[in-house]
Amino acid sequence: MEKAVKTNVMRLLDQARIPYRVHTYAYTEDDPTGKALGHEDILPREQIFKTLVTQGPKGAVYVFCIPIDSELDLKKAARAAGEKSIEMIHVKQLLSLTGYVRGGCSPIGMKKRYPTALDETAVLYDEIAVSGGARGCQILLSPTALAGYIPADLADLTIV
Repeated sequence: MEKAVKTNVMRLLDQARIPYRVHTYAYTEDDPTGKALGHEDILPREQIFKTLVTQGPKGAVYVFCIPIDSELDLKKAARAAGEKSIEMIHVKQLLSLTGYVRGGCSPIGMKKRYPTALDETAVLYDEIAVSGGARGCQILLSPTALAGYIPADLADLTIV
C-alpha cells in the first residue's frame, strides 16, 4: 500500500477517531475505478463502493453509495429518499454541490450534509472501500462506522 497525501476525508476520520486504511492507484479516465489494476488484491469488487449524487424534483440533493459494478435503481433510490422520483445530477454540478470532482467523490466531507443511503449489502462485510476524496485514493473502513459517521441509512438501492 502506497502512502497517500492526507485528504480532507482522512483528516475528518482521524478527528472522529474512526480507523481506516488507505489504498491508492493510478486514476485514468478510461479506467476511473482502477478495474485494470485489480483492486481485488485489496478487496473484492463487491466491497468497493462508488458515491452517486442525485436530485429530487424540487432540487433536494441525495447521496447513494453502491458497489462499483452495480447500477443505481432510481425508483428504489427515490423510495429511500422519500421522493416520487430522482435523477442523477450533471457532472458539471458535482464540484459545486459536493466539493469533489468526478472520480474522487466521497460520501465523507461533502460541502453540505445531504441525506445519504448506503446499499444494504455493505453490512455483509467487515470492511468496504469508498473514495478518499481524491482521484486514485480509496478509504477502507467498517461500513457500520461509515454509516454512523456520515450518517447513512441502509437500503436496497441497486438493479438486480
